Amino acid sequence: MITGIGVIAPGGIGVKEFWSLLSEGRTATRGITFFDPSQFRSRVAAEIDFDPLASGLGPQEVRRMDRAAQLAVVAAREAVADSGLEIDRLSPYRVGVTIGSAVGATMGLDQEYRVVSDGGRLDLVDHGYAVPHLYNYLVPSSFAAEVAWAVDAQGPCTVVSTGCTSGLDAVGHAVELIREGSADVMIAGASDAPISPITMACFDAIKATTPLNDAPGEASRPFDGTRNGFVLGEGSAVFILEEREAAKRRGAHIYAEVSGYASRCNAFHMTGLRPDGVEMAEAIGVALAEAGTAAAEIDYVNAHGSGTKQNDRHETAAFKKSLGEHAYRVPVSSIKSMVGHSLGAIGSIEIAASVLAMENNVVPPTANLHTPDPECDLDYVPLTAREWPTDTVLTVGSGFGGFQSAMVLTGEKRGTR
Repeated sequence: MITGIGVIAPGGIGVKEFWSLLSEGRTATRGITFFDPSQFRSRVAAEIDFDPLASGLGPQEVRRMDRAAQLAVVAAREAVADSGLEIDRLSPYRVGVTIGSAVGATMGLDQEYRVVSDGGRLDLVDHGYAVPHLYNYLVPSSFAAEVAWAVDAQGPCTVVSTGCTSGLDAVGHAVELIREGSADVMIAGASDAPISPITMACFDAIKATTPLNDAPGEASRPFDGTRNGFVLGEGSAVFILEEREAAKRRGAHIYAEVSGYASRCNAFHMTGLRPDGVEMAEAIGVALAEAGTAAAEIDYVNAHGSGTKQNDRHETAAFKKSLGEHAYRVPVSSIKSMVGHSLGAIGSIEIAASVLAMENNVVPPTANLHTPDPECDLDYVPLTAREWPTDTVLTVGSGFGGFQSAMVLTGEKRGTR
């Protein structure tokens, strides 16, 4: 059961600000300010106005941690506080951490390479100029370790890195650890802070990001007929997961249950997708079966919705294949239209959006969806949030390497509708 949520996302710090942005249909995409992007094809991103000191981190923590690790720790602290869980009263060996990340400490590594190479001038870099904790930037496992240290969790501690499904897969793995008895409480989520020159160059090379630089607030257009690539983002979302009866005994507020989860790989292409969506449909079908949920019981689908032409076609086909006629009746939306695509973190951020949709009975919109695409002909909740009785949500992810993940989230039943 999810009993605590922490979110650091573009447009606001904390769960309240995050939900305000989504429910109002505002976009947090803008021209890149972290560095001079003039040399790049795509010059827009969804940045967070994040001050680590103001968010409660100490100077030594800021010096030691890459930005993505900082986001994860701050989100984890919010999740613990939100849950009301007194972790120091639990056995530390029964509290675990699972953090997802696609690209690890990209910003830290990029910045430090510029320093030790004197801006790229030196072929043989001078390590004497590197920060003392450079090794922590190299190994993504440092993210999970930092979160564990922050809360004194001494149980299973893992980083899951499966590209853009990392945020879903990390939470799925945490649930499995609780079910098998390896932990009583899991602190699980994901974090990525990839808005750096090296990341922009990588996506520029394959033309995956949008070149709509003159209208940054409208650049992320999932399922729109004029879409032409995603907007890179950053962020973190972390959850407190507990076994149901334990959560009830302590009177915890239960946001939702992770009732079904599955992941598949298409074994097809590093970045390409089959248009029929069969792999994602397979993951959805397995997740529904594990949850004991019929397709017609899904109240809302939180789509991957990256805004690339092939992804949105692939995903639409997958929904039709897995949900049948119900695919045409259930509302579907992509929050990437508002907060961009934060790679490995976005799956967890989308879980947070899904849970908050159930809490508020409101489906967040797909912003910037003005021009219907005949190939994407489902109900994508354009422009404006929709009040909608929501108790069961399907959220999905798709990642480079062929990863396809699906999760079913179920709220506390509110009776018949």
